[in-house]
Amino acid sequence: MIVSTFNHDMFKTDCKHIVFGINQEGYNDTGFPGEVADRYWKELSKCGKNEIGTILSKKVGDQTFYAIVCYSLDYGWSEDIETIIQDCFDRLPTNGEPIASVSIGTGFAGVMTGADFRKIIKGMHKSKQQIELQSEYSLDDILDCYELEDGYNKVL
Repeated sequence: MIVSTFNHDMFKTDCKHIVFGINQEGYNDTGFPGEVADRYWKELSKCGKNEIGTILSKKVGDQTFYAIVCYSLDYGWSEDIETIIQDCFDRLPTNGEPIASVSIGTGFAGVMTGADFRKIIKGMHKSKQQIELQSEYSLDDILDCYELEDGYNKVL
């Protein structure tokens, strides 16, 4: 469940668990995944092909970075992305500790491959995890997006 939003540097979060999305082709050298690769996880930038729903992780100090394979550069996003996101978040071994997550699908690669932010938010919000979402929007705005009826789009 998304419990709060924040608008500060993800690398300065107090959360011990940090989540972001990556593509299944394994080319993750731009956006937030690229920053993580540059700073802490060189192998992530060209990690090779993985199946949708795979979770890669790397512990750095007292934080763990989780890269969720959730879309394809070639084929875009699954119609079932809501379930995929929920399942991936629910499988994270956080022992009930909060998770900091970027707004998956809102970066350049996500937009260019057709990410459905509403479905992604729904998947996060249905998760049993306590998620702190990095966003310039308030929690109310994010949840309004979640609550909208299918077929109706609200632009944040």
